[in-house]
Amino acid sequence: MLLSISAAAGQPKPQGKRRFVDALAALLAGLFALLLVVQPVSARQPFATIAIDARTGKVLYSRSADARRYPASLTKVMTLYLVFEDLKAGKIKLNTKLRVSKYASRRPPSKLGLKPGDTIRVRDAIGALVTKSANDVASTVAENLSGSEAAFARRMTSKARDLGMTRTTFRNASGLPDRAQVTTVRDMATLALRIQRDFPKEYRYFSMRSYKYGRRNYRNHNRLLGRTKGVDGIKTGYTRASGFNLVTSARRGKKRVIAVVVGAKSGGSRNRYMSSLINRMFKTKRLTSGSHLARVAGTPPGYTSKKAITLAKAKSTLPPLPRAKPVQTDDIGLVAASSQPAISKKVEIPT
Repeated sequence: MLLSISAAAGQPKPQGKRRFVDALAALLAGLFALLLVVQPVSARQPFATIAIDARTGKVLYSRSADARRYPASLTKVMTLYLVFEDLKAGKIKLNTKLRVSKYASRRPPSKLGLKPGDTIRVRDAIGALVTKSANDVASTVAENLSGSEAAFARRMTSKARDLGMTRTTFRNASGLPDRAQVTTVRDMATLALRIQRDFPKEYRYFSMRSYKYGRRNYRNHNRLLGRTKGVDGIKTGYTRASGFNLVTSARRGKKRVIAVVVGAKSGGSRNRYMSSLINRMFKTKRLTSGSHLARVAGTPPGYTSKKAITLAKAKSTLPPLPRAKPVQTDDIGLVAASSQPAISKKVEIPT
């Protein structure tokens, strides 16, 4: 055994006993530190959240807005941003076929189950990323657009900097666990705002409640679509380390709120909190109206068949939560990086 002492060594001298005790103490301290290392981020830190006025970028409410967290599948919002960017630039079309590699086909779930050598159209890739949150599709997109997933991730990080996402780093296109892949709720709110403003027509994809690919119909993981008034997107995410994440956008009349929750303990509690937060934010007097905030209801680009997708229809609300903590009123992107805390490196990323 690791801590056994040979009988042939005889009785240790007092100095030997002291050394043994010191060594044992060091070993126990190391084991204790190891236990701390394997604690997932969501178990050690409270969840983070932010809500912003989509017209002005003004922060209506925030909690730990600049604390680094694992994005999980919120990552795919940036993946889709770059897809929309390449569509707009004419580099790809909705009917462009993307070839599936062995690497992409072996990505762990959630996935479509694509095989090496298969092809998937860009329009189907978009639908699969929005609804199924398919990791094999995310890697396929990355490899076809940038040659490799690593190169695509570098492009994602570069774009994040261009958009003002100063504390976000991407290492893959899917959000699968990677210790270095981090973001903040402030940065994710910035991304949600920019994808709406830069690609208003393409943003409609996020309102898809289901998507049919092959013989299967995939339901969107975002359960607030059709349940919380005005919600029309955008993305959920989950790993054991990140907890349950959600970026949401809702429009009521001429007002729009974007909100982000990261690190909730369950999908249900995340959804209830987000619904309550959205409802409260629409009641605040500091929320402004803007006629330029176009409605996003309607069929996404490239779709004419009603059988292809089901779009969100806002209706009943979910139960409210207790009142939020005091509001921070700083604008999106104005917090200096030097004043923001660093992420702890002693975190286990589950697979």
